[in-house]
Amino acid sequence: MDAAVRKAAGAGIARAPALVLALVAAGAFLISYNFFTMLFHGGGGIGAAATAGTRDPVVAMPAWMRAAADTEARRRPFHVALTATDAPYSRWQCRVMYFWYKRMQARPGGEAMGGFTRVLHSGKPDGLMDEIPTFVVDPLPAGKDHGYVVLNRPWAFVQWLQKAKIEEEYILMAEPDHIFVKPLPNLAHDDDPAAFPFFYITPSEHEKIIRKYYAKERGPVTDIDPIGNSPVIIKKTILEKIAPTWMNVSIQMKEDEETDKVFGWVLEMYAYAVASALHGVHHILRKDFMIQPPFDTKLQNTFIIHFTYGCDYSLKGELTYGKVGEWRFDKRSFPDRPPPRNLTLPPPGVPESVVTLVKMVNEASANLPRWDDGI
Repeated sequence: MDAAVRKAAGAGIARAPALVLALVAAGAFLISYNFFTMLFHGGGGIGAAATAGTRDPVVAMPAWMRAAADTEARRRPFHVALTATDAPYSRWQCRVMYFWYKRMQARPGGEAMGGFTRVLHSGKPDGLMDEIPTFVVDPLPAGKDHGYVVLNRPWAFVQWLQKAKIEEEYILMAEPDHIFVKPLPNLAHDDDPAAFPFFYITPSEHEKIIRKYYAKERGPVTDIDPIGNSPVIIKKTILEKIAPTWMNVSIQMKEDEETDKVFGWVLEMYAYAVASALHGVHHILRKDFMIQPPFDTKLQNTFIIHFTYGCDYSLKGELTYGKVGEWRFDKRSFPDRPPPRNLTLPPPGVPESVVTLVKMVNEASANLPRWDDGI
């Protein structure tokens, strides 16, 4: 009996350290979680002091915590939605984008990439209806966009959210010139949406204009995130509240001569940022959300390539931005037709971001039927 008791007691003692370690680990997780959450929301303490009034929630995260977050993210699928027109320029980009969405969705880690909708704001079906899941909505009334076609984007989202059946709890707002380079997890955290911070969206530098739409009593201009609407992963219920305000602010900004002149082609992006702040919504800023060649040269851990800028290089691999290069890839070179199949690869010395972009466009065009027809 004494030996049995000693054996049982020894087993209990052996188990005790494991229990203590588990409790310590759980406590450490909660402390770390609260600390990072404080940083994400721009709260007081160390984060607030270090940023001196600004919020930069892009912080290093321990590998074990990131793995746990990624596992959770894969359980929360998001619906991919991009707005588009029926113009050839928009169609070929949508085809490439959808091709790579399907590829990445099928890979391990693509579990969060749910359904897909091209929100077509041309008011009528086009030739891609059978290839890409599409929801047709109306454009703004004639003349209301003032020649600024992007003004249709918030109005398109308002209609889609009101009329479509969307099963996923979250939505990724994307654009035709986005290419997924690896599976995308859900980067949002509960009610906090995730967005990419744009260096050229600077609300604090335009306080006089911003105050026309975001009054002083609402708070400091730093409440407004340096973002556009895309890429953004956001809860559907939150976007349903923001979208009508986004639409109204966009139209007000476009109809204000000073605002229109200063904000130019990024006006609708500022409108989304302001509309979000008006609803008290702040975004987790993810610099790893996407890259923009040629200025971002490495893929690193990014999820999306945004090919909005032209890529011009000499045959020595030197960037000649602002001047047509001896080698170039620019989406604006193909307004009426898709790029030819098998585009010439960049010369040696050109960054991997640009090389990867061209290879991915080539792979998509090689596999898409009737590519040269420009459907």
